[in-house]
Amino acid sequence: MEANLAHGCGVPEEDILRARIYALLARLLAAPITEEDQETIRALEGDGTEMGAALGSLATIAAKTSLKTATDEYDTLFIGLVQGELVPYASYYLTGFLQEKPLAELRSDMVRLGIARSDDLVEPEDHIAVVCEMMHGLITGAFGEAASIETQKDFFDSHIRPWACRFFQDLEAAESAVLYMPVGTIGRIFMEVEVKAFEMTA
Repeated sequence: MEANLAHGCGVPEEDILRARIYALLARLLAAPITEEDQETIRALEGDGTEMGAALGSLATIAAKTSLKTATDEYDTLFIGLVQGELVPYASYYLTGFLQEKPLAELRSDMVRLGIARSDDLVEPEDHIAVVCEMMHGLITGAFGEAASIETQKDFFDSHIRPWACRFFQDLEAAESAVLYMPVGTIGRIFMEVEVKAFEMTA
């Protein structure tokens, strides 16, 4: 997506925090982590909450994991020789096939919301990392003005809620997941929080 991740002026602090979690999930799931990513992850601090514990676990595991090991784990989980252990696309989770109706519906909403596909994006847009990046952009105004809560809710309910929690649960339980196990936990907890928060705005 063509989004400026530095945007966010005038966005409430609680929404900035939400956007940061979406950005973290997007970065961790888009491609194998880099040395810079690893340093950022190692600096994460946990607290007594379930989310804090998951962030702390991710930081601890990242500190013990080499970049090669992290890359090998990413490849096993999401790429594989034919297919990874998980297939992180809305179309697959909702229909059992890639590039189906959920992708077409997402592309239609992208046009309506003014979200342009990046020229260097090789994945279909319904990849979990890409929809997380889109939510980040809607919250922060990276695609123009910050989207209203109603617009965010509509996007979440249409393109994230129907499948993302299940994906993160699968990642959390994946046989090959070590570094990515707490990523699954973070995603699952955050999706549950988002569902409850949006329901309160209805």
